[in-house]
Formats: sequence, structure tokens, C-alpha cells
Amino acid sequence: MTDGREGGRAAARVKAGPSLLYMVKRLELAVRSGLDEIVRPAGITAWQYTALTVLERHDGLSTAQLARDSFVTAQSMADMVRTLEGRGFIERRRNPANRRELVIHLTGAGHELLAALAEPVRLLEARMLGDLTARQEEQFRRALARAWRALS
Repeated sequence: MTDGREGGRAAARVKAGPSLLYMVKRLELAVRSGLDEIVRPAGITAWQYTALTVLERHDGLSTAQLARDSFVTAQSMADMVRTLEGRGFIERRRNPANRRELVIHLTGAGHELLAALAEPVRLLEARMLGDLTARQEEQFRRALARAWRALS
């Protein structure tokens, strides 16, 4: 049980500035804008880049799994898969464990594209974290992970 002061401090924090939900959304939009600038010359979107990086970490996903892990709807992902496949960045193959299911794999061209974008994306992240110490960065990562788990 908490005394009345805890609730008062929380209320004071909320009144002191924008809500954390607003700040997280603002950060997300800034990151997406920065990613769009980086990936646009390669002819892809930030959403497509995200899907490719998901496949880089977890190759062989179904369209539904890729959609969930890339934060888009199944319909949007179906369109994205067609586009990325047409560009030669991914390919669909039969799942050996379930021949009725197609799974998506990153191609050599997809790996090459991600390798070409890795340094500019790393620099964007470094710019975002530039005013944080190494300890603050680690605390930020842990706090974001805890906040995500609390809502998942």
C-alpha cells in the first residue's frame, strides 16, 4: 500500500509535460521519418525495411507471422510481400513441415540491401541516443522492454 504522496508525485509528473504515450508516439514518428529518408533512395519504405529486418532475424515466417512481427495488418503485408518479392528481396517457398503453407525467406539481394543500409541506420540510432550515457542507454532499453511487456 502506498501513502498519498506517491499518487501526488505521479499526478505532478503528468502535469509537468506531455504524456509518455504522446512522447513515445512522437519518438516513433521521428524514427520512421529518419528511416524513410535512409531507405527511400533504395526504393523501399520504412515498413518494408522493418519487414526485411524481421526476416533477417527470423527467416522462414508465414505472411501472418511476418505481419504481426512487423506491426502491420495481414492485408498490408500481403501487398508488401508481393512488392518485395517482385523486387527480388524475398522469396516464398513451401514449408517443409506443412506443404500447404508458404514461408518467406530473405534472398541474397535482400541481405545485400540490409547490409548497405546497416551503417546509416546505426548512425540514426546513435543520433537518437547521442545525449545518453551508456548506462542511460541500457536503462532506456530495459525500460522500453518492460513497458512493452506490461502492455503485451
